[in-house]
Amino acid sequence: MERHLTSWFSPSLQKEMPIVTYGNYGFALLLVPTAGADYLEYERFQLIDHLAPFIDAGKMKVFSVDSINKESWMNKQMLGEHKAIRHNQFNAYIYNEVIPFIKNATSWDTPVIICGASLGALHSMNLFLKRPDLINGVIAMSGVYNLTEYTEGFFDDQVYYNSPIHYMPNLTDHGILEQIRSSRNIHILTGSGSYEAPDAAREFAGVLYNKGINYELSVWGEEWTHDWPTWRAMLPLFIDTRF
Repeated sequence: MERHLTSWFSPSLQKEMPIVTYGNYGFALLLVPTAGADYLEYERFQLIDHLAPFIDAGKMKVFSVDSINKESWMNKQMLGEHKAIRHNQFNAYIYNEVIPFIKNATSWDTPVIICGASLGALHSMNLFLKRPDLINGVIAMSGVYNLTEYTEGFFDDQVYYNSPIHYMPNLTDHGILEQIRSSRNIHILTGSGSYEAPDAAREFAGVLYNKGINYELSVWGEEWTHDWPTWRAMLPLFIDTRF
């Protein structure tokens, strides 16, 4: 498997941001890290090894970015307003820098599917729903879709507009809704074991249903906990059977 590391100074985040790429061909899978982790997390926990057969076969090319959660919602010394500002800068980094990087590394017609686990699932779902013109689908594993789970009581307009459970019920923009509805790759995956939140997944699926949005909800059993063995099982299965 070809593996390539690169970085650039991000105008959006005003810092050097690394990215790792695996493979050469296929649709683009963009991985967003869990809570406090980095761009090599999915490799470190052997998820990339489990995806290797699809990467080597040219089914997909994988891109994994760094997180800035420790500079936003995971930073207990930071004011809530400042956390929200940093969060929006990360969104801009993905839209204005990472997506063009992916397109230049593949083609402008290559579909981009965004994927994350835990807090990465929330970010992935949010990034997709806000810009379905740039991102073609989402695989969200073991997520909650309520950003206030991470804001320690802080709530303002920017929390609202980055919290899918809050803004999606009120979304009326027909153009954006139609772009979301056109995706056939909205996958909400969760276990039912320790530290999983299957009810959060069901609640958010209900929001999508009420908006006429096609999605797939897959709730696994109690033996599947909020941990890497679950995600190492989930993601390759869905790549193999849905793409």
